[in-house]
Amino acid sequence: MAYIIDLDHVSVTFGDLHAVSDVTIKVEKGDVYGVVGYSGAGKSTLVRTINLLQLPTAGTIEVAGTTLFKDGQAQVTSKELQEKRRNIGMIFQHFNLLNEATVIDNVAFALKHSDLDDDAIEAKCYELLDLVGLKAKAENYPVQLSGGEQQRVAIARALANDPEILISDEATSALDPQNTNQILDLLKRLNKELGLTIVLITHEMDAVKKIANKIAVMQHGQVVEQGKLRDVYLRPKAELTRQFVGGSLAAAETLKAFNLGTLGENEQLYQVVFSAQTVTKSVILELYKQVGVDVSMLYGNIEVLGDEPVGTMFILVTGDKQQQAQVESLLKSYQVEVTKVDGGILA
Repeated sequence: MAYIIDLDHVSVTFGDLHAVSDVTIKVEKGDVYGVVGYSGAGKSTLVRTINLLQLPTAGTIEVAGTTLFKDGQAQVTSKELQEKRRNIGMIFQHFNLLNEATVIDNVAFALKHSDLDDDAIEAKCYELLDLVGLKAKAENYPVQLSGGEQQRVAIARALANDPEILISDEATSALDPQNTNQILDLLKRLNKELGLTIVLITHEMDAVKKIANKIAVMQHGQVVEQGKLRDVYLRPKAELTRQFVGGSLAAAETLKAFNLGTLGENEQLYQVVFSAQTVTKSVILELYKQVGVDVSMLYGNIEVLGDEPVGTMFILVTGDKQQQAQVESLLKSYQVEVTKVDGGILA
């Protein structure tokens, strides 16, 4: 399979610091690929290798069918790399707009090396501003715009050279929740309408689950988990991923109030994640009726993953070992994801 972005065993070191360690990520055309992790995880460093803004120390980088880096060195000339970078738009946390230039001039700035004449550049800039909903503010200056509007200008500028790929590097981190949602909705629309491949770098799982179809979770320069968003969300394997999904961090704070650091001999805490197909089943009632155990729901949460509702429950079950085995078997028969919870989530 040909990938529009193929990072193969990429590493980036700065002296003794391993910012990125042996990471392999493959992005298909049309993906919205989320790379999520806490600050310092190596997300931005990794993504900047896609267009060689950051040279890797090792690995192979292929973008849109061209090998950009291999065997420790760039495989393209500076001129060729400049052309390739036009196929990769970038937006950042800080909008990087020219404050002394109007909105339309900020967009036109990206076209100063194009072959278009002035009239064609102006027409294209108005088209792009219309696409992001800012055509009416073309003659305004950035200072006259809200943060969300400034980011829309940055998106229009990033699209000026008709890129196949758009990299969003923490582009919503400086925005309030309302503007964040508007920008994410815009990115999702651009992905669908233009077939734009988007790489979304963020420390916010909410942003990823809203628009991404695939995800990589990074920690200490490594990818600890990756795959389709739904699979990773419903079946998280790494502890960090479990913290990001299903309201687990909020659950941890809630569960601490129940003093569950040490469970009783016949007590077991479970995390149950259920999808749209099972969201209406009365799981707790069935456990009581069929197994005869006492069940307490300590935390519950329903979120929308893409367009699909996904729920998370933490339940405390009191029963002997045989009953606990029956509980796990019954839960799995309902096609829900079941995880025994030890002290990790309560730490």
